[in-house]
Amino acid sequence: MEITCAEALVRCLEMEGVELIFGYPGGAILPVYDALNNSRIKHILTRHEQGAVFGASGYARVTGKVGVCMATSGPGATNLVTGLANAYMDSIPLVAITGQVSTTQVGTDAFQEVDITGITMPITKHNYLVKDAKMLPMIVKRAFHIASTGRQGPVLIDLPRDVAETLIDFKYPESVELMGYKPTVKGHPAQINQAARLMMEAQRPVIYVGGGVVNGEAAEELLWLAETIDAPVVSTLMGLGAFPGDHPLYVGMLGLHGNKAANLAVTECDLLITLGARFDDRVTGRISGFAPQARVIHVDIDPAEISKNVLSHLPIVGDTKNVLQALLVRLEKKQNPAWRETVARWKEEFAPRYRERAGYLKPQYIIEEIYRHTGGNCIVATDVGQHQMWAAQHFTFKRPRQFVTSGGLGAMGFGLPSAIGAQIGKPAETVVLVTGDGSFQMTLNELATAAEQGLPLKIFVLNNRRLGMVRQLQEFYCEKRYMAVDFSFVPSFADLGKVYGFTGITVTNQAELQAALETAFNKPGPVLVDCAIDPVENVMPMVLAGRDISDALDYE
Repeated sequence: MEITCAEALVRCLEMEGVELIFGYPGGAILPVYDALNNSRIKHILTRHEQGAVFGASGYARVTGKVGVCMATSGPGATNLVTGLANAYMDSIPLVAITGQVSTTQVGTDAFQEVDITGITMPITKHNYLVKDAKMLPMIVKRAFHIASTGRQGPVLIDLPRDVAETLIDFKYPESVELMGYKPTVKGHPAQINQAARLMMEAQRPVIYVGGGVVNGEAAEELLWLAETIDAPVVSTLMGLGAFPGDHPLYVGMLGLHGNKAANLAVTECDLLITLGARFDDRVTGRISGFAPQARVIHVDIDPAEISKNVLSHLPIVGDTKNVLQALLVRLEKKQNPAWRETVARWKEEFAPRYRERAGYLKPQYIIEEIYRHTGGNCIVATDVGQHQMWAAQHFTFKRPRQFVTSGGLGAMGFGLPSAIGAQIGKPAETVVLVTGDGSFQMTLNELATAAEQGLPLKIFVLNNRRLGMVRQLQEFYCEKRYMAVDFSFVPSFADLGKVYGFTGITVTNQAELQAALETAFNKPGPVLVDCAIDPVENVMPMVLAGRDISDALDYE
């Protein structure tokens, strides 16, 4: 039986197990929306296309499934660009579907025409402009395969309207073969043998964990490795939760705003075991001062990351889970008591701390109290800025896929829509959004999406009435010449929340915060807490540009 290409697309999505799509309709994508009428797939109507791609990202991050978003041509497609770049940098599996003007109009500057495949070429794993309707089923099969395998990432399918309306004989491929795409998932046995030998010989090993361990579902193997070779564990921002944050071997997040103990451990180690991380500049600081005494083992599924920033003495290309499973059978139990005691002493000496200031509510205290009231049993989403770092430093993440944030791109506005996606993906979980007054105002229109979907989000706005991280940078790099960082007007976020059906609460001190926390975590339904925090609080520790990560500023 012949069906339209648009109907075929919907059937393909159903056969890929897609449960929901985040999207925003328009003229060029209309045939696909018409076909969705007869589908079991749920559509989440966001208030902006950026909300759709960030929502799909949040869903993908907490479920491990491929997120799907959809938009029309022109501005609908270009509004996805930031979210696609974010997914590309953070290795989030996404399939984005965009409408396009009819093939006869492509290249004519038609109404709402943009070359979205050209625009997104550098920020997607792959993209397709569907010219032949009969190829659509194979394209969808390939898109999901590419998005979810190897180093995961976004794939875009651009569908012209006339192609979408073309009739085809539908048959979905059972398998996919891509000649130029063969990710290496198993590490080379000789390299794994050598890695095992180095691990047994090392006296001061450190395991450096990135988001690849989370994406690779390798948390259990990581725990076994750390306990087998008695190695301290440090994490990137994207790796938080891959190793239990309350485990004695966990030291903390490393990098420019990382824990000083974690940075010292990396600086003094003799073997750095890097798992699913890419040595980005926010982690390494000055390259020459990063792990200067260590031999570096680098396990990553993306060969392009090996020795890109830091020289790897022993590269292993492969999936982290497969490589660790192969390693574990080659290792024997060992102890490094002197090294473990040294790192434990640093961990105690440089535990996350902050200074009280009379009359001001401290943001770190808010994060710690959210943790205490939830017992750490919640998903935490954040935007980007100071609040993001405070959440990373002061909330103890115990399991993978518990922390949803924008890492590589650092996209403000990510928080609320990603929290919506996370809550839809994990409806039985408590989802907490920690955001700032700057980031929140970028996508707060998605409060309507949360209300429409009946989501019980718990939102905490750390409100210093300014762009706090930019202000902090200007303090250190511009000799306190502050420019364009103070908001002369900030709305009442609590009242705004009430307009959208949230319980809105404003807090200015610890007593009010405790009452708000009781309401937030004991009352069903959505709650928005506007927290007036110390306006000049900085994120500490802080490694200044050009310095080693062992040379961090801290509270005096």
